[in-house]
Amino acid sequence: MKNTPRFAVIGFGEVGQILAQDLVAADCEVAGVFDLKFGDPASVPSLAATAPYRAASSAPDAVRGAQLIVSSVTAEQGLQAARSVAGGVEPGAFFLDVNSVSPGVKRQSAEAVAAAGGRYVEAAVMTAVPPHRIKSPMLLGGPNAAAFLEMAGPLGFNARVYSEEIGKASAVKMCRSVMIKGMEALITESCLTARRLGVEQDVLASLGETLPVPDWEAFARYMISRSLQHGRRRAEEMREVARTVSEAHVEPLMSASIAQRQDIAAELGKGVDLKQDLGGILDALLAKLPQ
Repeated sequence: MKNTPRFAVIGFGEVGQILAQDLVAADCEVAGVFDLKFGDPASVPSLAATAPYRAASSAPDAVRGAQLIVSSVTAEQGLQAARSVAGGVEPGAFFLDVNSVSPGVKRQSAEAVAAAGGRYVEAAVMTAVPPHRIKSPMLLGGPNAAAFLEMAGPLGFNARVYSEEIGKASAVKMCRSVMIKGMEALITESCLTARRLGVEQDVLASLGETLPVPDWEAFARYMISRSLQHGRRRAEEMREVARTVSEAHVEPLMSASIAQRQDIAAELGKGVDLKQDLGGILDALLAKLPQ
């Protein structure tokens, strides 16, 4: 008899697919997967939801019979995902919320899952998922975190219990994102301006003298490319970051602006070859801006 859990995934995008693949590799059985984009047969989630992944007709349908539910939706859908599984959650099933949302939204999600009979587990994913997959470092929160970790550790999760209080783990991630996503936005704005004014190399050299980064040109290219490739998702996360800052009674002046810059980056990045060097990427972006 298998002692691995049956699992379900709500939100079958990039992260949901990666975690589903690794759980299957860990000998877990799929209860079902669901994504709002299943309504479009040509969408990426629809095309990916082939055997062994059972494409469910709804969130409750997906989670029936699952001992582990992974919620990996866009930030703006985090709370709705937690509410959507009501009516299908098995009593005591773990609901792992890996979404990048504010501590306040995590607490509301926990209430919704508890009301439906599940055991909510807050998860703050502290790095990009694709390179590390299920081994991406996670901070866990809430009274069910320790029990979840006993089951999740043997499956390959690289997690640790951060706090029994829901919201603390996400607070770490959200505050970190102000810096990381903010650096992406600042570097993009600085390098675009410097390139257009013909002082890019001197700016990068000066930054190298001030901040201890071995190769500022490579670093800038990486940070700008990440923003161009994932700007829409980052913008959604930064709006949740702004919510977090507001929940702490701090004015989210920077966080709101970073969200706007990430949205712009997503638009500018369409059709840009991200394999180019930094100069080529900047020139491609500048060609889309007013002269």
